[in-house]
Amino acid sequence: MNNSFLNMASIGDFDPLNATIPATKVEITVSCRNLLDRDTFSKSDPSKFSCLTFGRTEVIDNTLNPDFVRKFILDYFFEERQNLRFDLYDVDSKSANLSKHDFLGQASCTLGEVVGSLGSRMEKPLGGIPGKKCGTIIVKAEELSNCRESVMMQFCGNKLDKKDFFGKSDPFLVFYRSNEDGTFTICHKTEVVKNTLNPVWQAFKIPVRALCNGDYDRTIKIEVYDWDRDGSHDFIGEFSTSYRELSRGQSQFNVYEVVNPKKKGKKKKYLNSGTVSPSILIHAYTLCSELCFRGQTQINFTVAIDFTASNGNPAQPTSLHYMSPYQLNAYAMALKAVGEIIQDYDSDKMFPALGFGAKLPPDGRVSHEFALNGNPQNPYCAGIEGVMEAYYQSLKSVHLYGPTNFSPVINHVARYAASVKDGSQYFVLLIITDGVISDMAQTKESIVNASCLPMSIIIVGVGPAEFDAMVELDGDEVRISSRGRYAERDIVQFVPFRDYIDRTGNHILSMARLAKDVLAEIPDQFLSYMRTRGIKPSPAPPPYTPPGQPLQTQI
Repeated sequence: MNNSFLNMASIGDFDPLNATIPATKVEITVSCRNLLDRDTFSKSDPSKFSCLTFGRTEVIDNTLNPDFVRKFILDYFFEERQNLRFDLYDVDSKSANLSKHDFLGQASCTLGEVVGSLGSRMEKPLGGIPGKKCGTIIVKAEELSNCRESVMMQFCGNKLDKKDFFGKSDPFLVFYRSNEDGTFTICHKTEVVKNTLNPVWQAFKIPVRALCNGDYDRTIKIEVYDWDRDGSHDFIGEFSTSYRELSRGQSQFNVYEVVNPKKKGKKKKYLNSGTVSPSILIHAYTLCSELCFRGQTQINFTVAIDFTASNGNPAQPTSLHYMSPYQLNAYAMALKAVGEIIQDYDSDKMFPALGFGAKLPPDGRVSHEFALNGNPQNPYCAGIEGVMEAYYQSLKSVHLYGPTNFSPVINHVARYAASVKDGSQYFVLLIITDGVISDMAQTKESIVNASCLPMSIIIVGVGPAEFDAMVELDGDEVRISSRGRYAERDIVQFVPFRDYIDRTGNHILSMARLAKDVLAEIPDQFLSYMRTRGIKPSPAPPPYTPPGQPLQTQI
């Protein structure tokens, strides 16, 4: 089998660690044509690698003409020579060692050559194997916009053409964005849904930049294929749309006819080869502000989870902390939904994870500020998955108790925020809770004190309880106050998770809806802090290093 992948290597005098400020970022897309066939009983499985190593593409099975979906994002320096090398291999095993795979060819160029080519599209012959014609490589470059939005999408098909002799069809979708020269660049492939003419493809999250580079009216072409094991996938049909049209979401007016031009030209009564429509389309919120996406402000994310007894016994299915082997509980869904977006803005992906309202081993002391990983000197967890693991482990070791006190975890984050007020750091605290707050007066005072600091507080309420007090903390209608002092700015966003649960049980949709609303106020809160302090864009800071003080467990 010819499973090729591409390795993109940078060589020569370009040093990305010491280069000057880039003029722009460019996205590199790679295709190949007429590759060498190294496999005896099938075609090659090409994949590409990149040296300094910028990256590898995916492996595409059984094709000599691959269009790689995976992109390379490079900083482009007009004044520097940036040498690139593309190495192509036929993958014969899962080994990461290149010597274990068949070499298919190599091409070198500069990034300037690609950008300066007509339509920023360069085509070169592959070489590196004496006496062999290795095919060609096509490299496209496109300057990226500052669009940092993402969208959650899901599509379904209806009455697609039957292509398989002994079955129905195994359909999948391929997405392309249009280029100025009339060509199209591949940007996404769905999974294959086996043996159906009415497929429902899995929901997926994709950057809007990948679909249309921030131009909502740019043409998006979607092709529908029937998957075949030998790689000669059967074309079912295609349709064109735009992100603006797709954004209308699911409706009777947003259904696309899948048309096969060859069939249409031959058959007078031909109508279509089925239809495809978006069944989910949610504009996923991201923290897009000029300061954030220039990388000039580091977002520091902290999680605090409610371990009070009102959540119920974690061993019982009725508990909000119950760990089902089949699905995430409400706490885990809220944490994952918000955390996976926030973590994109945290360079080291190390997150403090705290708990409150539990009795801790070995002596049963009640704590309202304890490290989920059991290490008060270093409560940091590696990524959202690390936080999830620490949360699950804590459920096995602590005893749920009470009361529900927020002020200790708010004060914990505020201490760090108070040490960095120059705009280089911004702190976001996510509190996930099930019940009525016990220390309302102290929490209001903590929020008022924190309102002059570079921080925001997100509160997600889980379970059926009434959350009237949380609405008061949100401060959207009446600015929160304590002892006659009003909060300098609104820094709290509260949402009840139950309002976002999809009735059909689609947890991906529930999480996307939650993340969109729960993060909606953060950019304005962030910018309001910058404006009130007169802070303007400045050089990017180093990653945040927290003060070397241990976590003080609050009793």
